[in-house]
Amino acid sequence: MTDQLEFARHQMIQQQVRAWEVLDPRVLEVLESVPRERFVPEAYRDVAFADTSVPIGHGQCMLPPKVEGRILQALEPGRSDRVLEVGTGTGFFAACLAELASNVESIEIHAELAERAAARLAAEGYGRVQVLNGDVFARPLTEGYDVIVLTGSLPVYDPRFERVLGVGGRLFAVVGTGPVMEARLITRTAPDAWFSESLFETRIEPLLNAAPASRFIF
Repeated sequence: MTDQLEFARHQMIQQQVRAWEVLDPRVLEVLESVPRERFVPEAYRDVAFADTSVPIGHGQCMLPPKVEGRILQALEPGRSDRVLEVGTGTGFFAACLAELASNVESIEIHAELAERAAARLAAEGYGRVQVLNGDVFARPLTEGYDVIVLTGSLPVYDPRFERVLGVGGRLFAVVGTGPVMEARLITRTAPDAWFSESLFETRIEPLLNAAPASRFIF
């Protein structure tokens, strides 16, 4: 079974992640070393390494491995970085972030998912990841984050997240409404300046309670 798992993990890296232009050796090492199969719900263990979004309950899904790789590569978390993740899910991506950065806070709106993720992270040796249960849109955010990643999309771009970045900080956000959305990297270049870069097109479910897109009636 171990040999099959390692083969599936290797295929995930080679055929999905690297094929999607994720070539940063630090990112590849993290995706190979963090045991993804232990964060996937038991009913979906057979597809832990598949190129798909894995359901985790409450209408939420794990991001596909290649998308997670592209996010990590774009954000370039550093060893001394302070990181905020919005949407903990199973805790897998928080574990990946913790391998690359020093301080990871993760906010999950569903209490059950937050509790399970915190338990799994602790069991896998990532107890320093702080998992918080709550709605990110209903709580104040402190300033000075080096990295912020939103694992759900924003139908309309919300500047509240870029405003709590420190200078040099990076934000990953997927913006828009289906069928195609834009993945963006926003960098705070000065106290009053930000630079936005389009990374790729994708589609992920919106963050709960994110502002909806305007609907025009003719």
